[in-house]
Amino acid sequence: MHHIVETAHLAIACEIAGPETGRPVMLLHGWPDDVRCWDGLLPGLHAAGWRTIIPYLRGFGPTRLRAADAAHNGQLAALAQDALDLADALALPRLAIIGHDWGARAAYIASALAPERISACIALSVGWGTNDPDQQLALPQARNYWYHWFMALERGADLVRHRRHEFTRYIWDIWNPGWAFPEADFASTASSFDNPDWAEVTLHSYRVRWGLAERDPAYDAIEARLAADPVIRIPSLVLHGGADPCNDPATSDGKERLFAGPYRRILLDGLGHFPQRQAPARVLDALMPFLGRFGSPA
Repeated sequence: MHHIVETAHLAIACEIAGPETGRPVMLLHGWPDDVRCWDGLLPGLHAAGWRTIIPYLRGFGPTRLRAADAAHNGQLAALAQDALDLADALALPRLAIIGHDWGARAAYIASALAPERISACIALSVGWGTNDPDQQLALPQARNYWYHWFMALERGADLVRHRRHEFTRYIWDIWNPGWAFPEADFASTASSFDNPDWAEVTLHSYRVRWGLAERDPAYDAIEARLAADPVIRIPSLVLHGGADPCNDPATSDGKERLFAGPYRRILLDGLGHFPQRQAPARVLDALMPFLGRFGSPA
């Protein structure tokens, strides 16, 4: 069942489940995906006493921009602020956060901005310190980002706007080498891409990352804070598929300098870009000890 939670900018659809008095953990999905990506983890989290809060990100599923004339902003800083705003609206002063892909980037940013609010950060398939438009990319990673460059073109924008299911279905295929995901899994998620804001949020998100679209001035202060001090000072865990063809595992390696709290990186051999879908039991085995040790809000 969807709960609709209103914040300053969004009417956020989210699924809340688990023990009523459980420890809160927010799970943020990625692109092109939605809340269903976490289904395989939920029984284990709930059994361990966690209360899960799982929002549809801006532009996905039933989540809506509140203002009819609102900009279709896909900035990563906006996604992080959305998560903190949702926690405020739910009266959660402190919680753990788990994110995948876009959600991992948002989780990192929220943790850097508000360490007093986030007890532990767990990020899947993305390394921290990889958001700078001036970053140097190894040639294999530049190849992996072909879809970023394609969406910078009007030809790519037309594909996103008018053939989104075909495009995202292809992305799922190539990001999960050696694993034939159930067709029903894609079908149950693809409807989230029919959100009327999805295409423009998607295009803005990938273009603004490389300086190819304008930032929203409302987030300039956040962007300045992150640029001046990107260090994350809370317990952080990175889980990365060893066969990820989207973000090469090398992109999350050697990031210890960006973490001042307890930090661990686990490489999940043989898994692609959607490890929590492909092997939820392995992901749970990797994250539960860390979450149990560091994630409690007290």
